[in-house]
Amino acid sequence: MTSALVIWIKPDKRSVSNIDWSAHSSLQHLHVATPVCAPPPTVRIIHPRQPCNLQEERYTERVFTIREGATLELQCLVTGHPRPQVRWTKTVGGASERQADNGLGSPAIHSIRVDVYYLDDPVIWVHQSVGEMKEQFYSERTVFLRCASNGNPPVRYTWRRGREVLSQGSDAGVEIYEPFFTQGETKILKLKNLRPQDYAEYTCISSVRNICGIGDKSAHFSLTNLTAPPSIKLLLEDPMVVNPGETITLVCVASGGDPRPTLTWVRPGGEDLPRRSVVNGGTLTIPAVTVEEGGAYTCLASNHVGSPVKKSVSCVRRSLRKGRFWITPDPYHNDDNIQIGREVKISCQVEATPPEELQFIWLKNGRPLRSSERMVITHTDTNVSPGTTNLDIIDLKFTDFGTYTCVASLANGGSPEISIDVNISSTTVPPELTVPRGRSHLIAQEGDTVDLQCLVSGKPKPIILWSRVEESSAVAAVAPLTMPDGSAEMESYDGVLRISNVTRDMSGTYRCQTSQYNGFNVKPREALIHLVVQFPPVVEPTFTEVRQALGRAFSLTCRLLQAHPARLLRYEWKLGSRLLTVGQFSHQRDDTTYLVKALNREGYGEYTCDITNEVGAGRCTYLVTGKAYAPEFYYDARSALWQNRPRAYGFKLQWTQMEPGAVDRILAYRLGFRQVSLDNTEGSIQKGELLTYNLTELIKPESYLVRLTPITRFGEGDTTERIISYSTPVNPHLKEFQCGFEEEAICLFSQDKADEFDWTRHSAATRNTKYTPNTGPSSDHNGSKQGYYMYIETSRPRQDGDKARLLTPTFNSNAKSSASLSNSPTYCFSFYYHMYGKHIGALNVFLRQKGPTVTDTSVWSLSGNQGDQWLQAKVNIQPTTAFQMLIEGVRGAGIEGDIAIDDVAIQEGECTHPPSNSEPARP
Repeated sequence: MTSALVIWIKPDKRSVSNIDWSAHSSLQHLHVATPVCAPPPTVRIIHPRQPCNLQEERYTERVFTIREGATLELQCLVTGHPRPQVRWTKTVGGASERQADNGLGSPAIHSIRVDVYYLDDPVIWVHQSVGEMKEQFYSERTVFLRCASNGNPPVRYTWRRGREVLSQGSDAGVEIYEPFFTQGETKILKLKNLRPQDYAEYTCISSVRNICGIGDKSAHFSLTNLTAPPSIKLLLEDPMVVNPGETITLVCVASGGDPRPTLTWVRPGGEDLPRRSVVNGGTLTIPAVTVEEGGAYTCLASNHVGSPVKKSVSCVRRSLRKGRFWITPDPYHNDDNIQIGREVKISCQVEATPPEELQFIWLKNGRPLRSSERMVITHTDTNVSPGTTNLDIIDLKFTDFGTYTCVASLANGGSPEISIDVNISSTTVPPELTVPRGRSHLIAQEGDTVDLQCLVSGKPKPIILWSRVEESSAVAAVAPLTMPDGSAEMESYDGVLRISNVTRDMSGTYRCQTSQYNGFNVKPREALIHLVVQFPPVVEPTFTEVRQALGRAFSLTCRLLQAHPARLLRYEWKLGSRLLTVGQFSHQRDDTTYLVKALNREGYGEYTCDITNEVGAGRCTYLVTGKAYAPEFYYDARSALWQNRPRAYGFKLQWTQMEPGAVDRILAYRLGFRQVSLDNTEGSIQKGELLTYNLTELIKPESYLVRLTPITRFGEGDTTERIISYSTPVNPHLKEFQCGFEEEAICLFSQDKADEFDWTRHSAATRNTKYTPNTGPSSDHNGSKQGYYMYIETSRPRQDGDKARLLTPTFNSNAKSSASLSNSPTYCFSFYYHMYGKHIGALNVFLRQKGPTVTDTSVWSLSGNQGDQWLQAKVNIQPTTAFQMLIEGVRGAGIEGDIAIDDVAIQEGECTHPPSNSEPARP
């Protein structure tokens, strides 16, 4: 297999904005290393913040315990290539699960269960029992003190009487027990046959044993011979009736109870009090009360003795609304018309609050009308139905024609009266309703404006009600049809229902009918109009990219989802502007397929399938291409290669090819803009193969933006970009080594597996100092809160004397064959440290040499609080063989003992002005 690499590179001083592209002249002959398999995904969860407790349970589940109100921070460390996609999920029971998947092997899954510890304030409730029979000879007075508190882990309770701790069996008159139905949340203290010494101050202490630093909580109750449950009374009338705009004041007072009860106002069902209301103890004031603010209000009294008591009052705001009328012709004759000599009834209806204050008067042509033998005025019972008044005109005469007015008002005023005029004359006729010719079946196209019209006549002219008709009971059971505005019914005064921007969902049957109010009380007249909304075919897929190799067969399928009209549907396949095939849908098919038996170069391009009806067309589009998918850079590789050059560095560029088998074989890669011949060893690239190329002669400390593009016989594929940034590499021959811990790889430092805990990489910008604010650095050595450093976290569960050890990479000494110190080169090992806090332990440095046996030699040590500042330490070392530097942090006597290090360096030659252990260098 042959391949090629080309490069685009532009140095730009660690910045990649405003790049001017140019070639890098030294990259003429490139070589791709032998491919290896890219690693499948791995995942693990870490927690930068120290938990209250971390334990392993069965099935290796990790339990992370945290206190309520603290910040939970879990980080997922993922490896593998291509870079896995990560997803967090939360399962029942509190486990947080993180899953990583990159398409190679099985997804990597890791979980941790989070347990939140908390303790609520305890509450004491007192219940008195009088008249409890015992052997039917005497009654004893018993008092129960019940203490309840929610907590995790389960709460433990302690009772005290004064300073005396009560326990089961310590007092014959006391029993302490826990009801089985409370699941550990309640502890009851039973005082039997109450005695004078039982009148005392009682304290219930709830505890979770100081786990997570959660302290004990307590509640108090003073039991006296006056202790009694609450009683209350309301200083107002029920119901309270007010006029619009008035302010209401509800007063509730405690008439008994010891301790003094607490009074609160609530509304039934948990509804909030009015936003403008003011509560002052047992007084509730609502200014300018509205209709919505009327209803029941409840005064609730509680003193933790017995059960809370409550009393309610109703607030009623006077109002009149919804005035309507209807005319009923003579019910004893089968005729809807009003005729002389027959009976006619005029009815008026008004909704009133309160209904018992509603009153009506009748006027004829503006003059008061009294009930008589021919003019009978009646009123319905307002407690049964909305207030209605009827005027029965018996044996209608010509002189009875005129305007009749019913006037509704409230007996105590407070709301404007409502007047309703009804005209009775020889021209008063019942309604008629028809649909104009040719308008009972309408066809519209989606997006049009449609007018549905019903012609209505009659005097008085009634209101028209519009609704939709369910076409089947099955549809009605699922979702009732609604009108265009979302309501079940719409009113129209001119008989026209206008639907703007009509949609396919508005298709169906509409009913227009005369209303039974503001007109004749006769059987409603109605008519139906059927609306059909046409729309072009809806198809899938609307757009799909198909990547295909030459010579292969493939098919394209366009599927019809819906269309109206659905008859005479045609399809048309094209490649670009070239017609491929046409046809017509049969009743049995809802898709059409175009088959390409062997793809050639002319077959690449945009294929379209148009499915059409008389309204329009729906289009499926397919872009058939031979472009290779994008390569994926391997970001888990080391960031830099060592070059023994003062101003140059190298970079190992690694990548895998996404879906290499989908298109023709990858012939070459373009890295930049200039193509150079490259041998690609054996056949096609396999999915997951890790390809490597070493970039050299890159200039320190500049950054590069590179582009990598696969090339097939079709041409260039998708391009991938990444930024290459310089960072201090590991020098296997050790001329100079520097590390500021800015990169996640931390310069290949490693944690000693034999220590009790690990060093942590962090920055002051993200570190939480909530629990230990008086320790640790507020920035890195350079004063940046975004800069990183390494530190030891000494909070729980760390103990006095625990050690964290950090190892540098292994370096090869330039020592000659002789092992004598005189022939060994000297190196200067330096670092900055921060040791601030009253519990600072010790910071030790060892030289670890790897000869026939591994030896650790102490070269520097310091302990105790050194103040809130960064200091520098320098020490000369003379290794005789391969070596590492070991930095050991030792935990002190308390949690305020965080030790941090930054900017570690090793340089050939002796230190300049090295400080002593007791006099560290100042930064």
